Amino acid sequence: MSIHKEIKRITTQVLQEMKAEKQKIAMLTAYDFSMARILDASGMDILLVGDSASNVMAGHETTLPITLDQMIYHAASVIRAVRRALVVVDLPFGSYQGNSRLALESAIRIMKEAGAHSVKLEGGQEIENSVRRILSAGIPVMGHLGLTPQSIYKFGTYTVRATEEEEANRLKEDAMLLESLGCFALVLEKIPASLAKEVTGSLHIPTIGIGAGPHTDGQVLVSHDMLGLNKGFSPRFLRRYANLYETILNASQQYIRDVKSSNFPNEQEQY
Repeated sequence: MSIHKEIKRITTQVLQEMKAEKQKIAMLTAYDFSMARILDASGMDILLVGDSASNVMAGHETTLPITLDQMIYHAASVIRAVRRALVVVDLPFGSYQGNSRLALESAIRIMKEAGAHSVKLEGGQEIENSVRRILSAGIPVMGHLGLTPQSIYKFGTYTVRATEEEEANRLKEDAMLLESLGCFALVLEKIPASLAKEVTGSLHIPTIGIGAGPHTDGQVLVSHDMLGLNKGFSPRFLRRYANLYETILNASQQYIRDVKSSNFPNEQEQY
């Protein structure tokens, strides 16, 4: 029987064992109680309370506007639903960059007020002090390299990262640094599959890919994209497992027809 099936609660240690046993890690985003309860019941290994809530829940163009208070609200909603999955919460833009004391305060708030299990930070060498300080307080940290959406205005585009040798070498150095600091896992976003394979093979900690090919230790997608709730986003790496946009649209239109025709409620649906 696999480690995945045996355990009652996913921990950072379980993820380490899954990598050692070459068992793939499944991760999706969650932002609210109802969705988190379903995803946790499905057997998901990790739920990421992503700052992508800024896009899919609030309608912003980027992840930058979401606040720490809003992330705590979403994280607390998810935590109340979860019995098994490891919950990782993004530290939002402006809550950790360039100020390790602020980073620690932000991470502590997420752990205390939301009851989260761990936090995720974007970047490598430039956030080393923040990572060190958070880890020194006993808070598990997941790293994030490659395309880092909080730096979108610096990059100027959401295109594939680390295709040139200089940037690829820097990413490899950052990955080794984050592992040496004590991060328990690493997200690799939108980088060449060959580079992701090399980084994954060089690390003892698990890697989770998004648009990084099949050779990482696990995969993550935004749940709203994977479930087909979001019609306007179709990158190459996205596979849709449902078409909930059409399902909800059709159900809502049928409800309208039933209400307007006095078909709803019927005799069995009244007191």
